[in-house]
Amino acid sequence: MRYGINQSTRRGRTSRQAGATAVLLLLALTVGCSKSEPAGNATQDEGNQNTTAPVQTQAVAMNADGPMVGEAYPNLASAALVYAHLADLPDGTILQSDGVTIRESDVNAEIVEAPQELRDQLSKNAFFLLEQTATRRLLAEEAKAAAILDGKQSLGQSEEDLLQTYLGKFVANVKVSDEEVATFYKDNRDMVGQATLEQVAPQIRQYLLRDKQQQAVDEHIRTLGRRIPVFVSAGWVERQVQRARDNSVDKARASGKPTFASFGADTCIPCQKMAPTREAVREKYDGKLNVVYVHVGKEQVLASRYGVQGIPLVLFFDADGREVLRHTGLMSQDQIESKLAEMGVK
Repeated sequence: MRYGINQSTRRGRTSRQAGATAVLLLLALTVGCSKSEPAGNATQDEGNQNTTAPVQTQAVAMNADGPMVGEAYPNLASAALVYAHLADLPDGTILQSDGVTIRESDVNAEIVEAPQELRDQLSKNAFFLLEQTATRRLLAEEAKAAAILDGKQSLGQSEEDLLQTYLGKFVANVKVSDEEVATFYKDNRDMVGQATLEQVAPQIRQYLLRDKQQQAVDEHIRTLGRRIPVFVSAGWVERQVQRARDNSVDKARASGKPTFASFGADTCIPCQKMAPTREAVREKYDGKLNVVYVHVGKEQVLASRYGVQGIPLVLFFDADGREVLRHTGLMSQDQIESKLAEMGVK
């Protein structure tokens, strides 16, 4: 298996491949989004941190006790920058770490080189683009260091192969139980039609295995800032926040009410089946629940930010904007209302 570097955590899936630019990373290695937690407990895993030397660069405020992106701007970062420190960086530099420097001009160049229909979306989500680029470059540095420590030189290995070898270590012992397979079958009968558990068990097991492996990779990526000192420009990030949150999902999450968000497309038959259910939920919970629909074909970058890798995808957020559940596939109105009841939405 080849591991997507920024794949959605937990449930949705789609094809992926490594890209040579951040735009390709955006389209193929989508981020498991919006589950980033405040980094207030960032010191709990100190035993797992390596001994990477502090970044030695002039004008960087090396304050490891300063605010992190995840605590200053909850739900903005979802990959390698959750635990990055906000700092005053040299003009034009928006990220600095050991062996990695990214300038604002680098991100702007990626936007210019993107397809015309994506440029406006990417411009609004420049922080996401930075995180995609930073995640891959920081992981590559980590993978090279690990190869040297293991006594294996990376000469002749492509960066992609080096990353796959490195990330493979974190999924080697991941397994799926028979109980997990049976539970998935029971909860997703609409996806398997009339097939029996015995008929689809091998496919379900492989699906769940990939999902759990990706979760392990995602968690390693999300905590990268705990192992490597990473600093991002405080001023630049502050300028990006308002633009990044100028969309229906982020606005709903900031409203103080729970949110039910559905991602789909007009050409998707299961999505079409979900439409009447979504509208029924909207009407029944009017005033108590935000109900949001995102067309993934029209909002490609937003879909990537939210880790949409299979549709229909539904996301539940509590009144504080925290993701409570994500589910790929059809959900009945009874299932949706059951989850809402668990969240305290009456």
